[in-house]
Amino acid sequence: MPDGFIDAPVSIAAGAVAVAGVAVALRGARRELDDRTAPLAGLTAAFVFAAQMLNFPVASGTSGHLLGGALAAILVGPYTGVLCVAVVLLVQALLFADGGITALGVNIITMALVTVVVGYGVFRLLLRVLPKTRASATAAAFGGAVVSVPCSALVFTLIYAAGGTADVSVGKVAAAMVGVHVLIGIGEALITAVTVSSVLAVRPDLVYGARGMVKALELHDEPVRV
Repeated sequence: MPDGFIDAPVSIAAGAVAVAGVAVALRGARRELDDRTAPLAGLTAAFVFAAQMLNFPVASGTSGHLLGGALAAILVGPYTGVLCVAVVLLVQALLFADGGITALGVNIITMALVTVVVGYGVFRLLLRVLPKTRASATAAAFGGAVVSVPCSALVFTLIYAAGGTADVSVGKVAAAMVGVHVLIGIGEALITAVTVSSVLAVRPDLVYGARGMVKALELHDEPVRV
């Protein structure tokens, strides 16, 4: 979201919520980051950054794109996932003018906090009812991602209803944002499922959300026969 799309009072309030959310994530990430998660967090942030650079115009200067919150949360944990996406949004705003500085709080709420909370929450909920298999983890990742994206668009619409400045009705914004992001959510869910499935097939211990559910691959030494 660009600068000026939300009025100052709501932007300030959103900034305060975003700061609080990132502060909580910083504390929680201490329990998630280890020698396995830390390098993967960097790779995840780089992947999310690249994916978010692909923008689709929506309405009145806003844009839609892949979010990556559910994927980040599943791979490296929800707290670290929030930090990954928040750092990506900060870099995009400061260095690439992709998203406004005054809108950073709203963008962090909708694209980092909401997607991680909803995506990871749905993922864990599905794992409780599905069989403890790799296929189930992949399906749960798909479900978490596909729900998180339109939820993000819905929260954005609610924020716009509270402080939107553009001459566009809330109904039109809701139809544009939610409608487009349902389709984007399907694409993001496919990418999330494929990525999680690929990592599970090689290094299941690296997938934070599925730790303890899928056994890691074991290598056995066999005697060489001559």
